[in-house]
Amino acid sequence: MNAFDSLMGGFASALQPMTLMYGFIGCFVGTLVGVLPGIGPALTIALLLPLTYHVPATGMFVMFAGIYYGAAYGGSTTSILLNTPGESASVVTALEGNKMARRGRAGPALATAAIGSFVAGTIGTIALTFFAPWVVEAALAFGPAEYFSLMVLSLVAVSAVLGNSVLRGLISLSVGLLFGLIGIDLQTGQPRFTFGQAELLDGIEVTVAAVGLFAIGEALYLAWHGKESKAGEVMKVSGSLWLSKNDWARSWKAWLRGAMYGFPIGAMPAGGAELPTLLSYYTEKKLSKNPEEFGKGAIEGVAGPEAANNAAAAGVLMPLLTLGIPTSATAAIMLSAFEGYGIQTGPTLFLQQGGLVWTLIASLYIGNVILLVLNLPLVGLWVKLLKIPPPWLYAGIIIISTAGVYGAGNSVFNVGLLYFFGLIGFLMRRFDFPAAPLIVGLILSPMAEQSMRQALTISMGDWSTFFVRPLSGSLMAVSVLLLVLPPLWRRFRKA
Repeated sequence: MNAFDSLMGGFASALQPMTLMYGFIGCFVGTLVGVLPGIGPALTIALLLPLTYHVPATGMFVMFAGIYYGAAYGGSTTSILLNTPGESASVVTALEGNKMARRGRAGPALATAAIGSFVAGTIGTIALTFFAPWVVEAALAFGPAEYFSLMVLSLVAVSAVLGNSVLRGLISLSVGLLFGLIGIDLQTGQPRFTFGQAELLDGIEVTVAAVGLFAIGEALYLAWHGKESKAGEVMKVSGSLWLSKNDWARSWKAWLRGAMYGFPIGAMPAGGAELPTLLSYYTEKKLSKNPEEFGKGAIEGVAGPEAANNAAAAGVLMPLLTLGIPTSATAAIMLSAFEGYGIQTGPTLFLQQGGLVWTLIASLYIGNVILLVLNLPLVGLWVKLLKIPPPWLYAGIIIISTAGVYGAGNSVFNVGLLYFFGLIGFLMRRFDFPAAPLIVGLILSPMAEQSMRQALTISMGDWSTFFVRPLSGSLMAVSVLLLVLPPLWRRFRKA
């Protein structure tokens, strides 16, 4: 009942005109970037990070949540009409969605994606509402040793899961941890790795690093890669934009099953949206009364994966808000936004920033409705956006990033730092190193160091304290499994 009362308070705040406006903007912008190939939610949120200096935290995170949910839906439009998934989670939608479009059924494909996103997103948000307080209550029993082990789990999870190589993920993480040590040592007060630069005494500005890695780096990579030469044929949207009685009958069970896959897997430290979309697709193929249609445009193959994708988006917010663990690149950027506001995610977030958290959760319900109302009538607009020349997008990203970072602090040094991280981001994309572990390492490095020192002080320097305490030892064991299992799984699949 406490969660319900808190949620009602969140609705009272989320329904304020200004907060609604931020939510609407987020949903619109999120769908827009989901539609544009190569422009994902992580990049967009990174572009908007400089606004954290000027916009209230509540409005900003409501907008970020709208972008996240909107992009999760918008990617289906690109997958169905262009056969070009904006993100890896939309790959499965393209398998059947584009085939439906080529058969003249783009309208029903877009409709089942939109309604399935609404249904699964709402189910995922309900689960987030009522499960999150339980997770927080359990996590409040953490001491310094448990916090350090949780940080280790967070760092290992994002390094092992994001990207195609655990080794590359760990290298990226190590670079982030090193950058996180720059600044004043909190224990001794001595400057570390500042090279005499006064601007580095407070450490590297997370906002600048995130915008450089995800916005500048991505723009440089896309421009170098020549993505504009790979544009495909945009399918026309013909016929009804609604579902027939048969389409409804074939879709609604797939929506529910997709949501059941998406939320719990998305909420796991090693979750994400790719696995539940694949599981949903194969489940629908097995259970379908029309298996011969798969590979030729089966509507269940669009309904289930899209539902799983959007439920996973709600699931990813669970470990981020309750434990401070990001399990996707977008969650890592949102973590840096919390850092920009001086807000620490984790179990204390619900106690110290309860109003913000419950307004954010309430806005997810409202955002699902906005997306449903907004997207189907604007399909024509989204189709036209697919024809924007990519070089215009790259140039716009670089200009907006530079202006945002300079305008936030009027610092030429920060602009230089922006392009330094932009070059790192480009090289990481070029050689297939995931950027999210670097950002997570940069953010969590000071907190992990502080927790480690506190735990060692309490235990009189005994390192075994991280392994003999039941909860801390369990978290360390999960971290080891995350390092060992992905390589074994890849070998098993190749065998």
